[in-house]
Amino acid sequence: MSAFLEVSREGPILILTMNQPESRNAISDVEACMQFVQVCDEVNQDTSISAVILTGAGSSFSAGGNLKKMRDRTGFAPKETPIATRNSYKVSIQRIPLALYELEVPVIAAVNGHSIGVGLDLACMCDIRIASEKATFAESFVKVGIVPGDGGAWLLPRAVGLSKAMELSFTGETISASEALACGLVSKVVAHEQLLDAARELAGRIVCNPGHALRLTKRLLREGQHMQLKSLLELSAAYQAMAHETRDHREALDAFIEKRPPIFNGT
Repeated sequence: MSAFLEVSREGPILILTMNQPESRNAISDVEACMQFVQVCDEVNQDTSISAVILTGAGSSFSAGGNLKKMRDRTGFAPKETPIATRNSYKVSIQRIPLALYELEVPVIAAVNGHSIGVGLDLACMCDIRIASEKATFAESFVKVGIVPGDGGAWLLPRAVGLSKAMELSFTGETISASEALACGLVSKVVAHEQLLDAARELAGRIVCNPGHALRLTKRLLREGQHMQLKSLLELSAAYQAMAHETRDHREALDAFIEKRPPIFNGT
C-alpha cells in the first residue's frame, strides 16, 4: 500500500495530501497515524518551513474511519478487551491531534470534499479551514453508535461554539459548505477548482512574514486558549524579548522605514 500522505514542497510551504482516494482517505491504520506524527516532527525541526496546507485527493478530504474495518474489528478497536481498544486508540489515532494541533507553523485545511467523523476533527486540528463549494461536514460518530475518540469533543466546540458543536455531535447530521461558513467552521468557501490556489494564496500571505514570529505567535494563540491572562502576558513578554533580538525583526523595521520589501533570512 502506498503512503497515506503525499508530501510536496513549494518554497516555505509544505503541502500534505491524504492520498488514498479509493478509501475516501479514511484513516484506519497505525501507519497512516504515524505518518502524520513523523511529518509534524520534521516540520517542527525545519525552520525553513513556515506554513502547511492539508488536503485530500479525490472526492473526499477524509471520510473518517473505515467502517468495514470497524465492523470486522480490524481497525482501532480490536476484538480482545476494552483495555486493548483504549490502548489502541492512544497509540494510533489519538497521536494525530497531539502532533497536528501542536504543529509550530500555521496549518491550513483545504477541505475539498467529504469531511466526516475523524475527517471533520482532522480539519478542526488545523488553524484555518477553507472549503470547496462541494465540501460537506459531519460529526457523525453517534450515527454508528460510538463517540469522538480523536479529540473532537475538545476541538469542535472551540471551532463553532458549544451549542453548535452539541447540535452537530448529537444529530450526526451532514452540513454543506455554506452552512459550515455560516457557523464559523470554515472561514471561506471557494469554487472547487480554485481551492488549492486559494490555499496557496492564503499561505503566501502568511509566509511572507518572519518564520520565528509566526511560530511564536501560534504558540501564544494556542496557550491563550487555556491560560490565565496574567500567565499569558508573562509568556508574551518572554517571547517578545526573543523576537526583538532577531535580525528579521530589524530587517522588517528597516524595510518599513525605507519603504522597500523586506528580505528575511530566518535569523
